[in-house]
Amino acid sequence: MTDSASERRPAGELESSVLAALWTAGAPQSAAQVRAAIPQPLARTTVATLLARLQEKGVVDRNPGVRGFLYYPVEDVHGLTARRMHRELDRDGDRSVVLARFVEGLGPDDEAELRRLLEEGGR
Repeated sequence: MTDSASERRPAGELESSVLAALWTAGAPQSAAQVRAAIPQPLARTTVATLLARLQEKGVVDRNPGVRGFLYYPVEDVHGLTARRMHRELDRDGDRSVVLARFVEGLGPDDEAELRRLLEEGGR
């Protein structure tokens, strides 16, 4: 642990590194394999804890391996972003206001893409 808050890692940095390693691998990985693939120098047990927490959140799943579990992401990076957006919508009592504010912040290109996607989804 570090002594000051300014030296702490940003929230989610380690989980993001673990997910990036799993997405890059393209195949189920052990905690040791993930540890070897991430830039942070962490203990294997720390990586195993991160993987267990990601599994509890439903972001990764696991299968038994020869020694321990092999982990794999449940969704790609875009699916995870969409899941986070849904979670944020679910936290607020007024989805309409949240969606309106989101749309207000879109640029013209994003707004056109959203309109196109909504039109396609309605068919």
